Amino acid sequence: MSGHPTRRRMLRILGAGLALPLGALGLRTLRGAPEPVQWHGEVLGAVSGMTLWHPNPSVARRAIGQMLIEIERLECVFSLYRTDSEIARLNRNGVLVSPSRDLVDVLDQSRRIADASRGAFDPTIQPLWRFHASGAAGRLDRVRALVDHTALTAGPSRIAFARRGMALSLNGIAQGYITDRITEILGNEGFERAVIELGETRALGASAGGHPFQVGLIDPGDPSGIARTVGLSDAALSVSGGYGLRFDGSGRHHIFDPATGRSANSLSQVAVIAPKAVWADALSTAIYVGGEARAGDLLGSYPGARAILTRTDGSLREV
Repeated sequence: MSGHPTRRRMLRILGAGLALPLGALGLRTLRGAPEPVQWHGEVLGAVSGMTLWHPNPSVARRAIGQMLIEIERLECVFSLYRTDSEIARLNRNGVLVSPSRDLVDVLDQSRRIADASRGAFDPTIQPLWRFHASGAAGRLDRVRALVDHTALTAGPSRIAFARRGMALSLNGIAQGYITDRITEILGNEGFERAVIELGETRALGASAGGHPFQVGLIDPGDPSGIARTVGLSDAALSVSGGYGLRFDGSGRHHIFDPATGRSANSLSQVAVIAPKAVWADALSTAIYVGGEARAGDLLGSYPGARAILTRTDGSLREV
């Protein structure tokens, strides 16, 4: 799984039948809908955007401002870039006292999918990122020994690693958690239509006329192009592929298999559609690492989740 903030999911929203760049939904041609209000920026290192529809644009603009405050709060929990974030302090000290409810919740969900995937998803993957990103020539087996989700204890009062040198990354699940949080707040505030892209994508409601928002999937063989589209209506999407970030010309990329310590390469791309972005986020990583054979069992543990797998020969399988 990925161990550092990066845009490992690459996708585009297609509005009104027109291909549009990531984060620039531009759905102003939707008939029967008010003008969209948009925001573009970055969340946990991922290119991000929010598009809201409301009869009163000032209400939408005010809501976006409120959501940015919530995003800032959550970045103070999950960001690996910020030295003062909860994760950064945990990784630095090996222990964190009085963690936020958000961190405990995400770790609980991480533990569940780590167990279900037999460790293909592991939140303690960060030492592998550090090893490969630094180009270190040390022994990989020693680094792999630091990746073990069962050696992490997490409760409402304390989170701690069992071994010195362990470190946490939640980039395979936290972006989904933040995406869900923002989408659900907007729904509770009365918004009926929005598309939220905060590392993962989640649609609130549907496009004008009740049609799903059309989402284009990057072609893993040619990341500059779109391979196909899927519809999203009150659902979330996450896409994992090794084309997002490569370390060198050797084929090493940022989605690591904890079992080998090396980049996972049994699939070219995994796209997961699920009711929640946090599910889609973790499942896309777990299936990409665990491989096609584990996909059905993993998806069966999350009601309403399905996946589109792209094999290394370019063939597709829907699960």
